[in-house]
Amino acid sequence: MVTVMPDVAHHTQAQTEGLLDWVGMSNIELPVMLASKGEPEKHVQTRVEAFVDLHDAKAKGIHMSRLYLLLDELSTQGTLSVQSMVGLLHTFITSHQELSNNAFVKFNFDYDLRRKSLLSGKAGWKAYPVCLTGELISGKVSISMSVDVPYSSTCPCSAALARQLIQDAFSKKFNNGETLNANEVHKWLGTSEGIPATPHSQRSIAQVKVKLDPTIDAFPITELLDQIEQTLKTPVQAAVKRIDEQEFARLNGQNPMFCEDAARKLQHSLNLQDQYQDFWVRINHYESLHAHDAVSIVTKGVDGGYRP
Repeated sequence: MVTVMPDVAHHTQAQTEGLLDWVGMSNIELPVMLASKGEPEKHVQTRVEAFVDLHDAKAKGIHMSRLYLLLDELSTQGTLSVQSMVGLLHTFITSHQELSNNAFVKFNFDYDLRRKSLLSGKAGWKAYPVCLTGELISGKVSISMSVDVPYSSTCPCSAALARQLIQDAFSKKFNNGETLNANEVHKWLGTSEGIPATPHSQRSIAQVKVKLDPTIDAFPITELLDQIEQTLKTPVQAAVKRIDEQEFARLNGQNPMFCEDAARKLQHSLNLQDQYQDFWVRINHYESLHAHDAVSIVTKGVDGGYRP
């Protein structure tokens, strides 16, 4: 005798009828092979959100196991790319033909890259938070990629105030009508008396989200990370020697910026890229002077696109 197991979700009606925008699962642990443009495919440990809508007001619920098994199939037999994400969204819906019209999936993970130091040639690992999001709404696919990039920001106001104190100290020390001795001045500049103040800087985070062409294949993760770091010029470092630390100090001194400056730099840089259909940027300066943060947000300004 074959025992038929009950399927409550399929054979019973909802206690209260109504349409639901999204139903599914979050925080799914899933290792996947990732296709990133210009890089060898690599395994990443992701946390996934997977949803479909419920357009049958009388249905008890969706079949969550079907979503999970489709994700598991991707994990064990496929590679996460733009095209496989598009295909996954479509299979989410076909697996719920009588229940769902729309689908959503999100993959969060750290993307590890070897990064060289500024001058010494040393290298170390940096882990960049990455989020890949796919939506299939009313038959239209949208694929987004977001990254977080840490960097150092030196305050222009603080730099100007520090320079004034250095000038004042110089005038106090040498404004006596005597002929200056270059060696004496050089030696004095190497003391705390010669440099009585330094500008304040802080670790900062650039959060950048771009909308991708859904017809491409590999995600341009490294390409976007490189663009952000090269634009801001002061990314945090991995392995450093003293020569690298000194170069980092020089870069900070030559590139002071408010959060508004950083946002505008990235706005200009991203506007030069045709491959991104839209972008959203949030700059976070975690202030060392203030107890609050300084924030600037900018978008590409596409009609119907990302909003601040």
